[in-house]
Amino acid sequence: MKKKWLALTLSLAMTLSLAACGSTGGTSTSGSGSGSGSGSGSGSDGDVITVGFAQVGHESDWRTASTESAKKVFSPENGYELLFSDADNDSAVQLEAIRGFIQQGVDYIIVDPIVSTGWDSILTECEDAGIPVIVIDRTIDDSDKYVSWVGSDFKTEGLACGEWLKAYAAAKGITEINALVIEGSTGASATIGRTEGFKEVADREGWTILDSQNGDFTEAGGQEVMESYCQSYAGQFNVVICQNDNEAYGAMTAMDAAGVSYGVDGDVIIVSFDSNEPAVEHVLNGNMNATFECNPMAAPTVDEVIKQLEAGETPEKEIYMEESWFAAEDLVTEITVNGETMPITQVTQEVLDARPY
Repeated sequence: MKKKWLALTLSLAMTLSLAACGSTGGTSTSGSGSGSGSGSGSGSDGDVITVGFAQVGHESDWRTASTESAKKVFSPENGYELLFSDADNDSAVQLEAIRGFIQQGVDYIIVDPIVSTGWDSILTECEDAGIPVIVIDRTIDDSDKYVSWVGSDFKTEGLACGEWLKAYAAAKGITEINALVIEGSTGASATIGRTEGFKEVADREGWTILDSQNGDFTEAGGQEVMESYCQSYAGQFNVVICQNDNEAYGAMTAMDAAGVSYGVDGDVIIVSFDSNEPAVEHVLNGNMNATFECNPMAAPTVDEVIKQLEAGETPEKEIYMEESWFAAEDLVTEITVNGETMPITQVTQEVLDARPY
């Protein structure tokens, strides 16, 4: 497969670089493809390993961190040639990008699936072409024709949010929870898992979820949904759950405009997922009460999976990223989720300074 790719590199380079100029879906190259083969990704015969990465898009800070991690790891210095496609949250574009990778004869395909279903046919095409597929972040529910999945347990994230809120409310003497949820993109496994996890705790505890709407994992989406909530549920809510950091930033803007106070000293508890550095800083400053990490740095682990495959080894089917939960106050120091005790990290300047993304 590597020799097949090298024969195509020069003829594809200009086409792919032009595609990189677009702000929506398209495929671009990262690196020249002329690596010496001495990097961590080089095969035993010294050839450059070609990787096609079909990314969701660029809707959030988390997504940017994920993309930058991949570009850093799958670089010429590490023995790789990276073909990158930004699907701009369009499933059809993502599937066509993968078919393009197959036609171009890449050695491996990485995909962060926009939605969790509709994958068996394209993964069968990859299998027939002899190209191993590695799935990161979001999950695929209707096919197992991939080598490994590297990512997060989204339902556990939702459960952790609920268990923290239960303990925090008790510590604050809050006896009634009336929550608004700003969900992520419809059909995304992160949305499904976080929604299910939080709702499981809410149902068990008898909380009221006033509404749950799609903010599409964007700041603009979070602001739009929260503006509607502030009009429809004025004075009725005391918790806002945002399924990623960017939605939380938009929700805070909307609440500021509506005169709703939030955070440590406010009337509304606000929580996010992802835990990018700006969100952790908001927690440090008391603007947000908590954030639950979803680690975007999957690329180094994928590199290890590829090394195993190159060595003829069989990697694990599911690989979970290490993650932490962050809060502004030390009222809750640990929670129990699925029978496992998990620490809650109070954010200090030292904690913020240590954030890798």
